Parts: sequence; C-alpha cells; structure tokens
Amino acid sequence: MKIAISVSDKEKAKGAESPYYRALLAVGAKPEELAMVVPSDPSIPNLQGYAGVLFTGGKDVHPKHYEEGLKDPNRVEIDEKRDAFELALLERALKRRLPILGICRGIQMINVKFGGTLYQDLTNSCATVEREHMQSAPRPEPTHMVTLTDPESRLGETFKGSCAVNSLHHQAIKRLGRGLKVTARSEDGLVEAVESADAYPFLMAVQWHPEEMVGQSEQRKIFEQFVAKCREGN
Repeated sequence: MKIAISVSDKEKAKGAESPYYRALLAVGAKPEELAMVVPSDPSIPNLQGYAGVLFTGGKDVHPKHYEEGLKDPNRVEIDEKRDAFELALLERALKRRLPILGICRGIQMINVKFGGTLYQDLTNSCATVEREHMQSAPRPEPTHMVTLTDPESRLGETFKGSCAVNSLHHQAIKRLGRGLKVTARSEDGLVEAVESADAYPFLMAVQWHPEEMVGQSEQRKIFEQFVAKCREGN
C-alpha cells in the first residue's frame, strides 16, 4: 500500500515532523507506505501503485477556477502551481476511484473541482459569519463546535451530534459542488464537512485540521477510516 500526501514544498520540508504524516503513522500507516508529493515534482504522479490520496491545507485556491475574479489580493494568497498540480491529481484519483481525504484547503479544492464556489474571504463576503474562523489559539486547541447534519454519513461513524474542532481558515464553501453532500456545519452555518453523494468508495473532506488533534478519538477515527479504506483496496 502507498498513500500520496499532497502538500506544499514548505510542508514537505518538515519530513516526518509534518502533522499530516504523523497523523497517518498514529493510526498504523508505515513510513514506507507514505509519500509526500509536491507541485515542484517534475511530473504529476499517475497514481499507479497508490491506494489513496490525502489533500492537505495551504494557500487559497485561485478564484478563476470557480469563474470569479480575485476580489482582494491583500486577503487572498494563491499558489497557482499547486492549484494546477492538485486539480490534475484529484482528477486522476477520481478516475482510479481511490480513497480521498481532504483537509482545510483540501475540502475547498475538492468543492471547486466538483463545480462549487468559495467565499474568498469570510470577513468581507459572508454576512452570516458570527465568529472568527482563523483562530489565534494554538493550532491543536478546539475553538468551536461542528454539528453533524447527516448521521448516516461516514463522518457519522466518527462522532454523534456535535464535536469540538479547531479553526484555521478564512475561506469556506459557498455553493456546494455537484455530486457532493454536506455532512457537518458550524454554529454559524458554514459547511464544515462534505462527502461524495454517490457510491464512490471513499471521499471525505473537512474544513478543520484533525491532524493537529489526532490524540482525540473523534479526530483519530477520520484517519483510521481513510487508512482502512486504502488497505481494503490494496
């Protein structure tokens, strides 16, 4: 089994200290089963021999990918090379029907790939936001609640009712992509988790950062589900 972890060059430089890498190790993945892939790689992996893909956090998805102009360059930090790399990587993963897990930027990129849109900056473009979603507290500290909206979902297998999470984003899903379903929302109504709406083997994405809280059972179960599904198809 081999799992691709799509990260920025900066994150890859952390090596085994990357929290994404450590979270997968914590649920039983072996170092030789993990490969961090980055936009600076000479070519996009064709994913032959891979059992799943994790799309991680990072800079904002360029709004051109959901047919909008860049409204505030001072608030939106983009990485066009990573956008192109990950959109192509996601396309290959979907064609191979590999298990997919998205975190923070990952949920946003997946939503855009499925034809959805994003709030470019929650402070300036979402009137319903009632709290700060870019927390000043340490990254592993939960600062708000998310509520499960689909008890029959895969996420519903990790917690029941509500769950405390961290919050490290200034963008979020605006219009949901076709073929996705919402499985959790924040107190102020933002989409916090999505899954495939059809019979795709495994596609889950969350807006928070479970890798920073993998010591908590609810967050750990997200990675356990993903790795188990990767092994199942291996």
